[in-house]
Amino acid sequence: MTSKFVADVGGTNIRICQVDGHKLLNIKKYLCVDFPTIEDAIKHYFNEFPDIEFSYGCIAIACPVIGDWVKMTNHTWEFSIEQLTKGLSLTWLGVINDFTSVAHSLPVLKDEQKVQIGAGAPKLNANIAVFGPGTGLGVEHLTFTDKGWKALDGEGGHVDFAANDENEFAIWHYLKKKLGHVSAEEVLSGRGIVHIYEGLAEKNQQAAIYADPAQITEKALSEECELCVETLQQFCKIMGSFAGNLALNLATHGGVYIGGGIASRFVEFIKSSKFRARFEDKGRFRHYVSNIPTYIIIEPDHGLLGAAAYLQQNYKG
Repeated sequence: MTSKFVADVGGTNIRICQVDGHKLLNIKKYLCVDFPTIEDAIKHYFNEFPDIEFSYGCIAIACPVIGDWVKMTNHTWEFSIEQLTKGLSLTWLGVINDFTSVAHSLPVLKDEQKVQIGAGAPKLNANIAVFGPGTGLGVEHLTFTDKGWKALDGEGGHVDFAANDENEFAIWHYLKKKLGHVSAEEVLSGRGIVHIYEGLAEKNQQAAIYADPAQITEKALSEECELCVETLQQFCKIMGSFAGNLALNLATHGGVYIGGGIASRFVEFIKSSKFRARFEDKGRFRHYVSNIPTYIIIEPDHGLLGAAAYLQQNYKG
């Protein structure tokens, strides 16, 4: 019996599964540090299913993928795509950036795998954007071509942070003094939550007690700390403005999606925040973005889903 596989590789874990159409089967998660090489990790998965002959697959990995040699940013693994293909005895192997995989998951997400925030309806095969506040800030656009969906790579997380209210001007000034350059990633990420909290503390002449984004978020959601609540509200506003900018950049009438490891943890808070109001607050172009839908991805395996979608579209064997 032959089969195909996909893998989602981060700095800590590698997740591997078999694929049947868009169905993910036999998902396994391993610690990367338990294996000297990525080939060892994937062969370990193959060995768990001795009756299956894996013939082709796709790997989504958290690092740039330019040419044949792939070197992970936050782990020791590095490899040649050509040599890995031979080592695994595969007919074909695709290797893509992990956020490219996230982008490819968007057209195949079902309603129960995402939550819509606010109004709007997607247009068929229209451009889509996704951004993901997490350790950093990933950004990707997706456009439909005569060969299927094409991800447009970039480093949109490192564009300048644009302040839109008095709190944000104070945060910008605080970070300008601290960092020199203030990118969007410095406010829309785990450390970004801390930066917002510290900037607001300075503005309000309060002590910054917390230094952990999870703790700030927890205190905000439990309403134990007024400054933490204000921080999370400001984070949602900044997300809304940033999402609206992405919508304008490439006419994303297919929607703007939020992935990453942060936003899905407080969906209800975002729903009741000013995220959507700030998304639509584009002056004369309010009408342009008002019908563009915004979503939070709540499917934990969307990286694997995207790798499977990429595999299905690009493997022609």
